[in-house]
Amino acid sequence: MLFSSVSFLFLYLPVVLIGNTLLCPRLRLPFLFVMSLLFYGWGEPGTVLLMLLSILVTYVCARGMAAFPPRKKLYLALSVLIQLIILGYFKYGGLFFPGLKAALPAGISFYTFQAIGYAVDVYRQDIPADRSLLRYGAFITLFPQLIAGPIERYGDIRPQLENPAISFENFARGSRLFVIGLSKKLLLANAAGQMWEALRIRPMDNGFAGNWLGLVAFAFQIYFDFSGYSDMARGLGGMIGVRFRKNFLYPYAAGSVSDFWRRWHVSLSGWFRDYLYIPLGGNRKGRWRQMANILLVWGLTGLWHGASLNFLVWGLYYAALLIIEKLFLLSAYARLPKGLAWLPRFITLFFVLLGWCVFAFTDFNSMRVYLLGLVSGPAFDPLSLGFSKAFLPLLLVCGLSSVPWKIRLPGVLEDLLLCGLLLFCVAALVSQGYNPFLYFRF
Repeated sequence: MLFSSVSFLFLYLPVVLIGNTLLCPRLRLPFLFVMSLLFYGWGEPGTVLLMLLSILVTYVCARGMAAFPPRKKLYLALSVLIQLIILGYFKYGGLFFPGLKAALPAGISFYTFQAIGYAVDVYRQDIPADRSLLRYGAFITLFPQLIAGPIERYGDIRPQLENPAISFENFARGSRLFVIGLSKKLLLANAAGQMWEALRIRPMDNGFAGNWLGLVAFAFQIYFDFSGYSDMARGLGGMIGVRFRKNFLYPYAAGSVSDFWRRWHVSLSGWFRDYLYIPLGGNRKGRWRQMANILLVWGLTGLWHGASLNFLVWGLYYAALLIIEKLFLLSAYARLPKGLAWLPRFITLFFVLLGWCVFAFTDFNSMRVYLLGLVSGPAFDPLSLGFSKAFLPLLLVCGLSSVPWKIRLPGVLEDLLLCGLLLFCVAALVSQGYNPFLYFRF
C-alpha cells in the first residue's frame, strides 16, 4: 500500500503544483478539489461517495444555521448526528453487531472530526458558514492531510485555500520536511516494528529486559510511524502553499502525562479539549465535575482509536493517570530538588510504555501475558539478547531522534544529508516487504 501510494504521489504532485501555479485563481479550487478526490479514490474508489455525503450534509446544515438562526441548534444536532452515525456504522458497527463487516474507509475519523468542528464553529459564530460548497469541499478533501491528519480547523485553512503561499522557498521547506517524515517512517518506524513483531509473540521466553526492549521498540514504531506521516502531510502542504499545524512536539521528552498529551497528536487533544472538555465545563464547575469530564473525554478518546475494548481501557488508563497528576502528583513534582529533575520524565515514560502495551494488544489474554513478562523470568534469552544487540544502534538513533536538539547544520550539508536519506528511502520502498501504517485503522 505504501509503495503504491508514494509512487502515485510522485506522479500526482507535479500535476497539482503545475495546475495550482498556472491556472487562474477561479480554477484553482475546483482543480484542487477534483485532484484531492482522485488521490483519495486511488485506493478505495467507493469511499469517495461517502466523503461527498459527509461534505454535503455539513455544508447544508451550516447554511441552515446561517439562514435560520432560531433553528441553528437543530441544524447543529442534525449535522453532528449524521456524521456520528456514518462514523459509528463503519467503525463500531462490528462491535455491536458481530456479523456486520463494513470496511473502514481510510481517514474517516479525521475528516469526520474536521466536519464536526466546522459545524460547531459555525454554530458558535466563530466563523461564518461558507457559501462556497467547493471551498468547503476542498478543505475536507485536502489531500496532504486527508488520510492521517493533523485535524485542522476551517478558520485556519480557508484563507490559505483562497490565497495559497506558493513559492520556491515554501516548496523547498516542504520538500525537506517531507523527506524527514518519509525517513522517519521507512528507516526508523519500519525497522523498530520488525523488532516488536518478533518479540511480541513470545513474551514468556524473551526475559523481562527483552520484553521491555520490545515495548520500547513499539513506542518508537508508533511515534515515528505517525509523526512521520504528519511531517509528510505538512511537507506536502508547504509545497502547495498551505501550512498545517505541528502534530507532535517531542512527546517522549515530556515531564508529566499532562505534558505528554500536550505533545502527542496535538490536533486530536486540542479537538477534544475545545469541542468536548471545555463545553462540558472543563475545570470550572468543581473538582468532582472536572474528574467526571476527564473520564468521559478520555474514554471517548480511547474509543476514537478503534472498536475494541482495549482502546477504551487505554483511554480510561490515561484518565486515571491525569486525575492522579491533578490531585497530587504535579504538586509533588514541583517540590522535587533539582538533583531529581529527571525523575518526572522517567515516571512519565514508564507509564507511557505500559500504556502502549494496553494499546498494542486487542486480545486481553495476550496483553496479560506480555505484562507478566515485564516482571518475570530472566533478563534475556538468547534470541531476545541477539535482537537487542542487533537493533541497539537503531534504538539509539530512535532515542536521539525523539528529543529536541539545538544543533543546526549548515544549509548545504543539511540538503546533502536529506538527499542521502531520500536515496535510502527509495531503496527501502523497493526492498521492504514490511510497510504497515498503524493509524490507517483509526
